[in-house]
Amino acid sequence: MRDKQVDIAIIGSGAGGGTVAKALSPLCRDGVSVAVLESGPRLKEEEYTGRELEMAERLYFDGGGVLTRDRSVTLAFGHAYGGSTVVYTGTSLPLRESTLRKWNVRGLDFDDLQRRSRKYFAENHVHLLPDECINDNNRLFAGACRTLGYRVEQFPVNVDGCRGSGLCNLGCPNGAKMGTHRVQLPQAERNGVTVVTNCAVDRIDPAARTVRATVRREAIGHPPAWEPGEYRVRARAVIVAAGAVNSPAILLRSGLAGDLKALGRYFTCHPALILVGQHDHPITNFSGHPKSYYSDHFAESEGFLLETCMYFPFVTAKSLAGFGDEPRALMSAMDRLQMILVLALDAALPGNRVTVNGRGEPVVDYRLSEPVRASLVKAMRASARIFFASGARRVHAPAGRTFFVEAGDSDRLDDLIPLEGFKAGKVSVSSAHLMGGCRMGDGPAASVTDAWGGVHGVPWLFVADASLFPGSAEINPYITIMALADRVAERVRGRLPELPQ
Repeated sequence: MRDKQVDIAIIGSGAGGGTVAKALSPLCRDGVSVAVLESGPRLKEEEYTGRELEMAERLYFDGGGVLTRDRSVTLAFGHAYGGSTVVYTGTSLPLRESTLRKWNVRGLDFDDLQRRSRKYFAENHVHLLPDECINDNNRLFAGACRTLGYRVEQFPVNVDGCRGSGLCNLGCPNGAKMGTHRVQLPQAERNGVTVVTNCAVDRIDPAARTVRATVRREAIGHPPAWEPGEYRVRARAVIVAAGAVNSPAILLRSGLAGDLKALGRYFTCHPALILVGQHDHPITNFSGHPKSYYSDHFAESEGFLLETCMYFPFVTAKSLAGFGDEPRALMSAMDRLQMILVLALDAALPGNRVTVNGRGEPVVDYRLSEPVRASLVKAMRASARIFFASGARRVHAPAGRTFFVEAGDSDRLDDLIPLEGFKAGKVSVSSAHLMGGCRMGDGPAASVTDAWGGVHGVPWLFVADASLFPGSAEINPYITIMALADRVAERVRGRLPELPQ
């Protein structure tokens, strides 16, 4: 066991950890030492190959195939220098005021959150793509929504020099996506922060104020900043930003559940479906940015969002409900497929939670509630209407009575896509955004941290990622995570002089 001492230890390097690292990095000029401990690798540029299975193994926990305990939902989250910002599509939206009111966190002000969000819009080069960069898959969605009277908006995205490879979810091979691996972490390192990759944190010892971690040498990526081995890292302040599964798991392994009854609870994930419509002719779908439009038309009334998407062959195939000739025929027509990602806006429930098993590994208990199941079925019908309004010949809806719904039956969607068709084991449900588990709030009885990410009762311990969310973000959460992490950095900066060496 080797000993290290730093002033600030940050666990995780994604939207939360990367943001905190950069925001605190000016302190390095005054002699403050900051280390980021990231469990994943820092890939070399040539290792972003764009090959689906290869990149899934390199950039996602368990290759993107983490399952809930009952195996009903797949959870995908990043595992790399930059965390999940390496593998998302760059969509950047601020939190709605209506959502913040639902969160009801005293001390979390909407204007403050907006101001900090605007800061990261500018820092990450967030903008709307010009029309010539919008492919058919996105254009058809927007046009059909307008035809049907559904509200539709273009996503601001954080790309710079996008070449339209369509590989955002596999780590952009052209370096165009402005995640923390391209913006915040490099700047933090230039200011003096040390980023240790391939460094898995097991637990925090609250009595000794140390972090227990293991550094590995891997066959891919840059070598880690520290030699392989086990470490005991003593820090004046520790910031946990390992994501909505691993942050609560680290705190649970650290023995903090006794005083924090909400730890691990109120996990939400925007349960998601990939829906597919087939056209008679090829459309541009793989080339171009994959996610340019969204519709929140049904967010308040039916509890779901619709977003454009274009997934890769393996992910597409696993999302189909069936086997045999019909799925084979659909997969043989990839150049004619239009896709929509459906997101259910799930409620934060105490029974949906992260725990750790006997080996200390995180286990997620998540139940697809009846409201979520109903939302997803209604979203399938709305998506089918969009596909048919786009000119699609047929649609695959996983809850459908038949594998395909043909255009000639488009006036019978309520009957052909019934609620009872949503059967466990038949419909492949994934998750879009993992949130909660270390929720903000007023006290330890019902929350884990205060409105500034400070863990109740532990003045040197903070959380700075989506696990802070007390409820669903109800929209893509990347910018909100950064805005909250910016607040955490401000609180750490102010409190550090009070914390002992």
